[in-house]
Amino acid sequence: MADQPVDKKSTHKKFGARHKARRRAVDLLFEAEARDIDAADLLGERVELAAHDQAVAPVHAYTHTLVGGVAEDLDRVDGTIESYLQDWTLSRLPAVDRAILRIAVWELFHAGDVPPVVAVDEAVELAKELSTDDSPAFVNGVLGQVVLIAPQVRAAAAATRAVQPPEM
Repeated sequence: MADQPVDKKSTHKKFGARHKARRRAVDLLFEAEARDIDAADLLGERVELAAHDQAVAPVHAYTHTLVGGVAEDLDRVDGTIESYLQDWTLSRLPAVDRAILRIAVWELFHAGDVPPVVAVDEAVELAKELSTDDSPAFVNGVLGQVVLIAPQVRAAAAATRAVQPPEM
């Protein structure tokens, strides 16, 4: 029997624009931490660079949303992650896992158009692509706990916005 060519495209999951945006957000958060600079500043650099250099890919709007959101709410996001790490600290996690968890927690708390199951599945998929063999299960376990409190966090944020006077 002759060898049949294998269609590699059919064996790989196809990823959409949001998955690619999340992956770029992970890259940017990882780089910002490695360089010890603010993620929002790095994002601004990349947006500016892409505007002037066609060799640099433009920053997807959702990547901008994720990186900006995580940077703005980093203390709460990190505190939430840390509270669900058992016998572990955030600083001991691989940096890529921190970035993945930060994005997923931010989405669970703030991205009303992203169903919780999608945020968790995307984070697990990113961990499979970018991190250790143990990371997908670890990320899934942490986010499985965060999912339980996410509706309350979203409701509290909505209530806070409702009572704040408009800015002048």
